[in-house]
Amino acid sequence: MELEVRIKQAIRDIPDYPKPGVIFKDIAPMLGSPGLVNEMLVAQVEHWKPHNVQAVAAIEARGFIFGALIANALQVPFIPVRKSGKLPFKTESNDYSLEYGKATIEIHVDAFEKGCNVLIHDDLLATGGTAIATGELVERLGGRIAGFSFLINLGFLPGKTKIKEQFGISPFYLAEY
Repeated sequence: MELEVRIKQAIRDIPDYPKPGVIFKDIAPMLGSPGLVNEMLVAQVEHWKPHNVQAVAAIEARGFIFGALIANALQVPFIPVRKSGKLPFKTESNDYSLEYGKATIEIHVDAFEKGCNVLIHDDLLATGGTAIATGELVERLGGRIAGFSFLINLGFLPGKTKIKEQFGISPFYLAEY
């Protein structure tokens, strides 16, 4: 069976979370399948190997799961991108809009060297707000975006198009709804 089909079978839909009208794609059941997790990791790593990734910046919180695994498999540093006030050192921050509100993310100012090729990873691409805000932070700190990586793309929302328009990069993902 194709990887995308297995991923979709493992995802649980949670209606009206975190607010009415939103159908939350819960990856927790998928994480209970080590074989599927490994297949997804292999697919991500094989895709990114030829892209000269020098660090992986993953977005809190679910993005950390695969972001850390991808960074480890590629043997590059892992960079946590967190909600405002969660990082202990000096940070650079960026405000952005979510599909269901507003938020601020932060990254340590010394997370990577200028010119570093940074892969941005999160579990799900919806409107693109969080990924774009992270891309802006990476560029503001002098990094280059190696790519955008996701497990899932909600193709009925504009995230993929917004990322392509702003950064000239087509995001990579393993499954699309």
